[in-house]
Amino acid sequence: MDLRRENFLMVRKLAVVAVCMFAFGYALVPIYKAICEMTGINVLALGDRNIPGATSAVGTNTQVDLSRSITVEFDANARGPWEFKPAQRSVVVHPGELTTVMYEFQNTQNRRMSAQAIPSYAPQQASAHFNKLECFCFNQYTLEPGEKKSWPVAFVIDPKLSKDVKTITLSYTFFEVGGKTPAAPVAAVRVDASSGSPS
Repeated sequence: MDLRRENFLMVRKLAVVAVCMFAFGYALVPIYKAICEMTGINVLALGDRNIPGATSAVGTNTQVDLSRSITVEFDANARGPWEFKPAQRSVVVHPGELTTVMYEFQNTQNRRMSAQAIPSYAPQQASAHFNKLECFCFNQYTLEPGEKKSWPVAFVIDPKLSKDVKTITLSYTFFEVGGKTPAAPVAAVRVDASSGSPS
C-alpha cells in the first residue's frame, strides 16, 4: 500500500515538473523578446514584422542615412602583365548601407603568379569611414596561367563621414608578391673559376 502511494506521489511530481517545463519553454519567446527590446538588440522583431502588435526594425533602421547619397567610384591599377578591373565603375549608396561590388582579375601570363591588392582612397579623409567587411585585399592569391577570378568587396560608409564628401574613389593597385620575374638562365651567368670572369 505504501509503495503504491509513493509511486502515485512520484507520478504527480513528475507531471508537475513536465507541465512547468512546458510552460517555461512556451514563455521563453516573450521573455527573450522583452530582453532583446530592453537591451536594444531586438533581433526577433525582424522576423515578427507581420505579427500584429510586433515592432519592426526594418522600416526604422537608423543605421542608414537616407537623407544623403554618396557616389563611390572604383579604380583598378595593375603593376604587371595581367588584367584587373572593377565589374562596375561606380555606385550610389547611402551612408550605413551595406554594398557589394565585384572586381575581376585574369593572369594573362604563361606562368603561375602570386599577387595582392593594396587599397587607397580619395579624398584621404574617407579612409577612416570606409569600412570593408569583405575584401580580396585581405589576402594574397596564387593564380595559374590564364586563370580568371572574380572577388567581392563588401563595404559600409560610416554615417559620421563629413557631409561635404559627395564622392569617394576606391582605388586598388594589384602587384605581384615577391616579384616573380623569371630568373636569367644559370648558364648565362656562369663564372669561369680559373679567370674569375663570366664565360
